[in-house]
Amino acid sequence: MMRLAMFDKGRLGVVDGDTITDVTDQVAVPSAGPAGVLHHYIETVSLGTGRVVDPERGRRVPLTEVTLEAPLPRPGKIVGAPVNYLDHKAEMDYPTSIADLGVFLKANSSVIGPGQDVVLPYSDKRTDQEGELGVVIGRTATRVSADDALDHVFGYTCLLDITVRSGEDRSTRKSFDTFTPIGPWVVTADEIPDPDRLDLRCDVAGETRQRTSTADLIFGVRELVAYASSVMTLYPGDVIATGTPAGVGPLGHGDRVVVEIERVGRLEVGVDASRAVPYTTRPGHRRG
Repeated sequence: MMRLAMFDKGRLGVVDGDTITDVTDQVAVPSAGPAGVLHHYIETVSLGTGRVVDPERGRRVPLTEVTLEAPLPRPGKIVGAPVNYLDHKAEMDYPTSIADLGVFLKANSSVIGPGQDVVLPYSDKRTDQEGELGVVIGRTATRVSADDALDHVFGYTCLLDITVRSGEDRSTRKSFDTFTPIGPWVVTADEIPDPDRLDLRCDVAGETRQRTSTADLIFGVRELVAYASSVMTLYPGDVIATGTPAGVGPLGHGDRVVVEIERVGRLEVGVDASRAVPYTTRPGHRRG
């Protein structure tokens, strides 16, 4: 039962209330690499080669004295669930849902952490927020059943799936650098008895845009893990973005975006449009 966070340039900590305990030295790793210490920890726990960290051992400091980072700065892959709420299907006037579309992939280079900025690429194309529950895989999953799916989940996090409303494929429109804020930590699965009964809210510039329960997912977490694993093997540290409800809308320079999920946490990021350029200046736009 833990909230595991990355902080202060790659340290691993256990969050308890308003404090964090540094447990980095309990994870035997010479170099975690760009995937980070938490990713390494999830892998070793899944293989049975690593000890569960002890939050009673380590230096405890106030959360206010550290800088939280993306808990999984470079996951192996990010699997997205398009049109996985009926109200979002209606709002966007989509004729299809996840049941027809399947899943898509986002670039793992799009991840940022709490307190960082989403950087808008285009000055004349709408870019929307999509608040979502993130599922972190904890055991290798290939063609698992829905009944067994949660046994392959390590934990849950808050996630924003930022999306440009242009004509390219979903994976392009959602994979710009900074387009997948994750955090502020990963809550281990034992703290979430039922991931399909969590309240979710997303605010932009102080106004609530999205409010839902994960009970309204078309493919719930169990079915989504089962379906995704029927297409591709899921590995420890992979992240599934479970889909967004109605209420997506345009982001602007200086906005603060907050997604808060019951029992999971509160993720806040900024928005920076200072480097946005016209859509027609993108490389290759005149070719066809």
